[in-house]
Amino acid sequence: MCHQFIFIQNLNTFFLETNYFPILKMYRLTLKCLALKLLLLISCDARHSVYWRGNRRSIAEGESSGTFNVLGYGAKGDGRTDDTKAFEDAWNEACKVAASTLLVPSGSTFLVGPVSFLGKECKENIVFQLDGKIIAPTSSSAWGSGLLQWMEFKSLTGITIKGKGVIDGQGSVWWNKSPDYDTADENDMMKNQEGTKMPGTKPTALRFYGSNGVMVNGITIQNSPQTHLKFDNCVNIQVSDFTTSSPGDSPNTDGIHLQNSQDAVIYRSTLACGDDCISIQTGCSNIYIHDVDCGPGHGISIGGLGKENTKACVSNITVRDVTMHETTNGVRIKSWQGGSGSVKQVMFSNIQVSEVANPIVIDQYYCDGGGCHNETSAVAVSNINYINIKGTYTKEPVRFACSDSLPCTGISLSTIELKPATDKASSSEPFCWEAHGELKTETLPPIQCLKTEKSISQSSSDAC
Repeated sequence: MCHQFIFIQNLNTFFLETNYFPILKMYRLTLKCLALKLLLLISCDARHSVYWRGNRRSIAEGESSGTFNVLGYGAKGDGRTDDTKAFEDAWNEACKVAASTLLVPSGSTFLVGPVSFLGKECKENIVFQLDGKIIAPTSSSAWGSGLLQWMEFKSLTGITIKGKGVIDGQGSVWWNKSPDYDTADENDMMKNQEGTKMPGTKPTALRFYGSNGVMVNGITIQNSPQTHLKFDNCVNIQVSDFTTSSPGDSPNTDGIHLQNSQDAVIYRSTLACGDDCISIQTGCSNIYIHDVDCGPGHGISIGGLGKENTKACVSNITVRDVTMHETTNGVRIKSWQGGSGSVKQVMFSNIQVSEVANPIVIDQYYCDGGGCHNETSAVAVSNINYINIKGTYTKEPVRFACSDSLPCTGISLSTIELKPATDKASSSEPFCWEAHGELKTETLPPIQCLKTEKSISQSSSDAC
């Protein structure tokens, strides 16, 4: 660019010195046009240079000015080097730009330790584009005395995680049937001395907390040490085309866990895990789940609610067009004795079960781990509708175990067709205890134990 300016200056001097004023006059307009073009080119190049410096990447890569590639912040993506800081640095830059994208590119595996992506100072509508693979450290030293989550997004407005990438919690080192010690893989740059036990507290793989407008689309989370995907104190949630993949015997590895969250839609997802495919806990309302494949796992559950005499409130839950196979339960509501609050306005519709141990369950005597005592108070269960639930079972087709002091009310069943998958299961009949409602149609097997609906008073402490 500088050479072109020198040439123009020399040409101008020539015309002046040789007195070729007519010729010079003819070239004045041309020189002005050339100068204007050169200024535009320089300005354009300067802007490109600023963008490159700000985002640490080349415009030639085809990324927009709002894209922040973790490779440009020092990530190696070799599956051995600790890339945690690179992810943090890329997030801090993306955080400053509304509707920006943090890119985890395909073709690389990133080793990332426990990390929180905080959003109080962030702009809105950030996208975490996951096309590559993220793996968790397998050494105890990376987890200290134990953490509740591995990757956390907190206090954000409009946060999306999407792509075809994978988050791998490498949970086998945490599970009960795995070795008690870390792997001490020589390729793991975050390893500790061999023989060091993993902490007793197992982390959730991916957690969203206190956020509004959360979207998860297309990604896979596999082998989580505990829950795969958790939403806590969030509103306006959408999960679609999402996959979890962990062995059926991996302990406490819920697929999706919702707590104190409202207005959520979960659909077109495949969930295989060692606990509830979807777990809905206290404080949840307006939850819509459809077109989900569940298994292996423990089915889709509301609860356990009311543990340690706490109050639980759950309402307006719809689960429909779901397939379950080889799960321990189908659709289940479970609560601890001694709790308070209520579960109400729930619909389970178009559920297909295959070799499911217990397809339909309400259990107000839930006790995980033993040592439970009889209590008079309970979480009230009312207005529960079962429509078009069909398939095979291996243990007990229907179980309604409701509280003596606060029976279940408003149970409605229509088009229930459950057949035994084995000869042993054929001798099992539906079980009811203090369950009140009505049969809209004939059922298979006949549910003769359901009591005719009646009005039952509830104490004020059970209101939500």
